[in-house]
This record gives sequence, C-alpha cells and structure tokens, in this order.
Amino acid sequence: MIPRYSRPEMAAIWSPETKFRIWFEIEAHACDAQAELGVIPKEAAEAVWKARDVEFDVARIDEIEREVKHDVIAFLTHLAEHVGPEARFVHQGMTSSDVLDTCFNIQLVRAADILLADLDALLAALKRRAFEHKDTVCIGRSHGIHAEPVTFGLKMAQAYAEMDRNRRRLAEARREVATCAISGAVGTFANIDPRVEEHVARKLGLEVEPISTQVIPRDRHAMFFSTLAVIASSVERIATEIRHLQRTEVLEAEEYFSPGQKGSSAMPHKRNPVLTENLTGLARMVRAYALPAMENVALWHERDISHSSVERMIGPDATVTLDFALARLTGVIDKLVVYPENMMKNLNRFRGLIHSQRVLLALTQKGVSREDAYRLVQRNAMKVWEQGADFMTELKADPDVAAALSPEEIEEKFDLGYHTKHVDTIFRRVFGEA
Repeated sequence: MIPRYSRPEMAAIWSPETKFRIWFEIEAHACDAQAELGVIPKEAAEAVWKARDVEFDVARIDEIEREVKHDVIAFLTHLAEHVGPEARFVHQGMTSSDVLDTCFNIQLVRAADILLADLDALLAALKRRAFEHKDTVCIGRSHGIHAEPVTFGLKMAQAYAEMDRNRRRLAEARREVATCAISGAVGTFANIDPRVEEHVARKLGLEVEPISTQVIPRDRHAMFFSTLAVIASSVERIATEIRHLQRTEVLEAEEYFSPGQKGSSAMPHKRNPVLTENLTGLARMVRAYALPAMENVALWHERDISHSSVERMIGPDATVTLDFALARLTGVIDKLVVYPENMMKNLNRFRGLIHSQRVLLALTQKGVSREDAYRLVQRNAMKVWEQGADFMTELKADPDVAAALSPEEIEEKFDLGYHTKHVDTIFRRVFGEA
C-alpha cells in the first residue's frame, strides 16, 4: 500500500487508528453482553464505554508491544490505562483471534462497500458510452486479425456485462466474509457464552460464524480475495483492449490526453496509453494476492498464525489497489476519445474482405458444397491479402462464383447493416428493456 496508488477513504480503513477503534467496539460490545448475562458488573461495562471518545495513542500501543511482543495485549494494556480498575473485566473468556478475526472481517466488509460503489460508478460510465456508440460500426478482430463488423457500443456493453457479473460476485463475497467469532480458545465457548457472540455480531452488522476453531475459517477469505482477483482480471482485459485500439496503426480510441501532458521525455510527439498500462500492472498485483489467501486456508489443527503476516499485507494492499484501479478505469472510460472515422477506415482497409462469410453462405444456399464454396471464396480473398485487389470485383470476375451468384446478389452480401441488425437485441439482454 503506497500513497501513489491509494485513495484516502479506502486507506483509512486499514489505518492503526481505525483498527484500534474496531477492537475497542468489539471488546465494549462483548462487555455489554457479559454484563447482561451477569458475568461482569454492569458498572464495568459502563466504565469501558467511557473510553469511547479516547484517541488511542498508536505510539503508546507500539511501545507496549515492543515489550510484551503481543499486539492485542498491548492494546488491552493501553485501554486499561484509560478505563482503570474495571478493565480487568475486559476480554473475559475471549482469545486474541476473536478480536483480530472479527475486526479483519469488518474491515473487509467496509472495503467491499467502497469497491461496490466503485463498480457502480464504472458500470454507469460503461453504460453511457455503450449507448453513445451503440451504432458506431468498427471491425471485430479474432487473433488480432480483421474478422467481421461489430459496433464500439457492443464492446462497451460486453465490458458492462462482465463488470455487472463481478459486482454480483463481490456482493456475495462480502456476504460470505461478514461473520463474527467470539468463541474463545479453540472455538468451544468453554469460557464465554455463545450469546456474547450473537450480541457482538448483531451490534456490528455481522453474522455469527457457525463454527470457528479459534479462527474464522479462511476459505471465506480465500473466496473474497479470489473475487478481487477476478475483478482485477476484468480491469486488465478492458485496459488491454484500449491499449490495442490506441496503437498508432489502429487509433480507433485513445486515452484522453490533457493540455500540458507529456508522453515522453525524449519524443515530444508521443501520446502513450499510460493509464491503461498502469492498470495492467495493478491487476497483476491484485491477482498475486489471491494465491496466499488460498494458502491460508490450511492452518494447523484449530489454528496457527501463518496466515497473520499474509493478511496484514494482502488485506490493505489488495483492496486499496483495486479501489484505485477501478476509479482509474472509470476515468479512462468516461473520457475515452473515440474515432469513428478511423474505425470505418480500418474496416474498409482490406476492400470488402470482411464479408467473406456471407459470400460463403450464399454459395452454399445456391447448391455449392461447403468445401467448394470455401475454396472459391478463399482463392479470391487471398488476392486481396497478397495483391491488394478489391474483393467484390474479384468475386464478380470469378466464373465459378458468377455461375452461382449474380452481380446484384454479390453486392448485397457487402451490406454493413446485415452485421448490426441484432445490436438492439443484445442491448436489451445486457441492459434490460429500458
């Protein structure tokens, strides 16, 4: 987590101040439940809540931790400095993981809420650009080679549908990770009533973990970080498409180049796709965090702490990086410069070659075998590739083709509208009737 790729709201979730505030709320709510059950005096719970407005001294907690070598004990010691003698009732029957895991899940839930809002903003930008260019015809490519016509709006609609699926995945991952464990050592509730867990979960907007083994099962977290990795992969796919479209030889779309911006320290003419290149790199990092999250699932027996160091890094890094990436991609889409004239120029670059399938199908409809039809169309297509010939002209001049298709029938197969006649149907599937 570095400032260059961090946005304040997401970064704040992972600050020590936020963490210690959540730890306090977990302990304080647990004290309330213990007091209601008669395990601790109600006065003790009230005394704990009086520290609600305390600004926890991070430096002081760090100082204590250097001595005790335990972060939760260091926090509890500092809390006792503010609460007084009643602090002896704090953390009754609890273990450190009750605090750490519940806090981590709260942070992930808050991070997910920001990411869901990020996705909403991206979806809105994609939808706007999709409808703006619903009928902007461009060439579709397979293997990087001209295939058949599509529209730029369809490219944006595809990205919208992909990110809409990602939003649903993230909402489910959020739900799955939103659990609370206050079950004590090895998760048996031997020294704490399960009703304490229920109370804390309710107060913090979580569900109780059905069964914890001192730690919340890490398959939940593996799913969460895997979902972030999938979203990052989608970010990269869209970024890569834009990078290809911005290549000088293509130039069908490009990132907005602001006044005063410079593309190269050496070549003043350069306008480089630096934002989408950056997004490609950021996506690699977010994906990299998924593997250690999956490796965290296999802990020893009821727990070990091999997952701890991993999560201290991947929690903030993955969420902060993806938050930044989604916001950056939204800005790219929102300001993306589109060149319909270049799209049409590229589409016509090979003199009608992109209509080869229509001619192939027309020949089969006239009784020509598919093998013969393919051979006839291909031999004329190769003249376009190799000699720069005009495809329609070559087809009309080919006696074998002309024996099956009239000049008018050949010309009809070169209608661009044929390829876009179902765009509205696809848009209704993606965006609904509205």
